[in-house]
Amino acid sequence: MVNKVIQERLCVLRKVMTQKGIDFYLIPTADYHNSEYVNDYFKVREYFSNFSGSNGTLLVWQEGAGLWTDGRYFIQAAQELSGTTIELFRMQDEGVPTMEAFLKERMKDGQTLGLDGRVVSVRQGKKLEEILKEKKGKLAYTEDLADEIWKDRPPFPAGKITILEDTLAGKSVDDKLKELMEALRKEGAEGTFISKLDDLMWLFNIRGCDVACNPVAMSYGYISDSENVIFLQEKALNDSIQCYFQAHGIRVKKYSDVMSYLENLPKGKKILLDDRYCSFATYKALLNGHTLVEKKNPTELLKAVKNPVELENMKAVYLQDSVAVTKFIYWLKTHVGKEEITEVLAAECLDGLRRQIPGFLDLSFPTIAAYGVNGAIIHYSATPGKHGVLAPKGMLMVDSGGQYLGGTTDVTRTIVLGPISEEIKKQYTMVAAGMLQLSNAKWLYGCTGRNLDILARQPLWDMELDYKHGTGHGIGYILNVHEGPQNLRWKYAEGMTEAVLEAGMVVSDEPGVYVEGSHGVRIENILVACNGEKNEYGQFMYFDTLTYVPIDLDGILAEDLNETQKRYLNEYHRMVREKLEAYLTGEEVEWLREVTKEI
Repeated sequence: MVNKVIQERLCVLRKVMTQKGIDFYLIPTADYHNSEYVNDYFKVREYFSNFSGSNGTLLVWQEGAGLWTDGRYFIQAAQELSGTTIELFRMQDEGVPTMEAFLKERMKDGQTLGLDGRVVSVRQGKKLEEILKEKKGKLAYTEDLADEIWKDRPPFPAGKITILEDTLAGKSVDDKLKELMEALRKEGAEGTFISKLDDLMWLFNIRGCDVACNPVAMSYGYISDSENVIFLQEKALNDSIQCYFQAHGIRVKKYSDVMSYLENLPKGKKILLDDRYCSFATYKALLNGHTLVEKKNPTELLKAVKNPVELENMKAVYLQDSVAVTKFIYWLKTHVGKEEITEVLAAECLDGLRRQIPGFLDLSFPTIAAYGVNGAIIHYSATPGKHGVLAPKGMLMVDSGGQYLGGTTDVTRTIVLGPISEEIKKQYTMVAAGMLQLSNAKWLYGCTGRNLDILARQPLWDMELDYKHGTGHGIGYILNVHEGPQNLRWKYAEGMTEAVLEAGMVVSDEPGVYVEGSHGVRIENILVACNGEKNEYGQFMYFDTLTYVPIDLDGILAEDLNETQKRYLNEYHRMVREKLEAYLTGEEVEWLREVTKEI
């Protein structure tokens, strides 16, 4: 089916490109801070392509267009690009060129590549600059063509800001600024320019509401040995926020003044810049007269290692969140087939249970409730106009989470609603086995997620199956549900960060199986890395589990588990019973005991 809307938008875009002498135009998925999830104002790539996933780069030229995205979105992208004339490039698949390699091959000498340098990172901008040098072409990095074409573009976000009290943050802004300056001096820098939104929220102990489900505010920060400055929109401020910053010696300047401020800094500064998140346009402004120390910003690691207050609050929040998810599973199991339940209704039911938890602020991402074949779409999204209807057969995969005053949650369970095949049960069993194997890992300090990933994948690899996403990501504290630098994966694409697992880091553990046109299975718990015994071999580490939600025994083939895997499952379910029974009703407790019985 032809998508006339997208084809017409691309036609208009190509006309504007011709008027400006642009041969290729690049549109990434990003805002001015290279955020993973963005406000509607920045959904330019979606406007011109119809692809709504959180990762993708659109490249448009006169004769065609291409979109590059990762394995999480292959099925979704193919569906959403249908009829648009845009070709899908499946990143990291064999024989598929990177976007940069494609440009090298297709661009002719002397041609121009256009982009908005405010939404392209330093790292990517430099690569593109090198390609254009080779092609003797021009990189036009000040071109926001969407501003001319997108007539009903949503307004620029400017929500209110709130202060996170020290008792909740576990550390004052003064202590955090001191730690940051100590880290900067070790890197030979006098200051740093920070554009990553969740890093700024953590550093200044504030939260915003400019990105759905991500409590961040559009902002920048310049931290140095001479002054600390935060750039915010005037609409987001009030007297108490102004007084808060003043009390801590932090200057507040207009968000829109950031470029002029940087351009007028006294020359000769040694400024640390993170090329993954700082924009190419900002980099160009700072190049003039300063020495740039291009390294990871220390705030990312400082934020990732949760302090004792954060960890205690997260444990309490995850317990309450686990109760809500368990109550939802009970409701679903006892109501499916007796009344009409759609994917949308199921998601609304779970969301409603979360909203009853004290301190609930928001969802940490829109709830994914994917029934049957939809479960194969890793980031599936049901809508009131397009959704599946549940029946007492097959499986429902639910990936969900909440934002609370005390933590950010994320959990996935695949719930068996009725008969499923033996083959699907084998897959389900091995997903559960892999998740539990990783949960029970012990390792020596110095390991990264690359070292541990095999524990989750090994049962699936033994079946010659795999999943096209990482096994785990970091999780924020009343912040973004995805955060780095830690992650769990065996394969790191260019630009991905590999980090040593530190005590206090929180990660997800979520292996899965996705069979297009049939089903999907994913089981996710959240873990926190802890220090174990230290001896002559070094510092041993282990994971503590934060999530306590039953794993559906209706999907488990006990005979396919080895004795260790059975023990892991039985021990986990025993902990689930011990943690949850006090929070459930009589009927729910009876049900819980049955669904967590030893196998």
